[in-house]
Amino acid sequence: MNFDNLSAREILTISFTLFAVIDMVGNIPVLAALRGKMGGEIRSTQATLASGGLMILFLLVGQQFLNILGLDVQSFAVAGSIVIFIIGLEMVLGIEFFKQDGNPKSGSVVPIAFPLIAGSGTLTTIMSLKANYNDVNILIGILINCIFIYIVLKSLKWIEKMLGPNGMVVIRKFFGVILLAIAVKIFGSNFTHLGK
Repeated sequence: MNFDNLSAREILTISFTLFAVIDMVGNIPVLAALRGKMGGEIRSTQATLASGGLMILFLLVGQQFLNILGLDVQSFAVAGSIVIFIIGLEMVLGIEFFKQDGNPKSGSVVPIAFPLIAGSGTLTTIMSLKANYNDVNILIGILINCIFIYIVLKSLKWIEKMLGPNGMVVIRKFFGVILLAIAVKIFGSNFTHLGK
């Protein structure tokens, strides 16, 4: 990992992309419901470390995993852009394409860390970002999001009360539009490399 490639602009773009995909604000109603079923408390540190570890692991060995499957980053990026586009559509239109696993009994790791935070959409996004950005900037973007994940989990009751239902809908739709634009950009910059 080359720290000479540090770029504040890339870090900002990556952080916002992951922020939109992870959608902690949009997940507040789900997290609140799970908190109630888990005895009123979510283990914030455990959930943050598990989700962050999974994202970093996929950043570091995702390429090798793709090589074993005989895939390149560009192909994964195009597939990932389609997933990101669908997630964006979900957020903007309020249609559910991906079904949530509603089993809360296994605690803060499943389903909160995975698949709610570091789910297939997040891991696909990380691999898609690898095709366009430097690993070191993606790593910092992941760590920034981990801090935000921890803050949201810790402040869940307060955030829920402060935003209200209307505030959460507006934020969700706003980040949905951003995701759609990011998906189009990733698709466009990698589609031409397919089959080469």
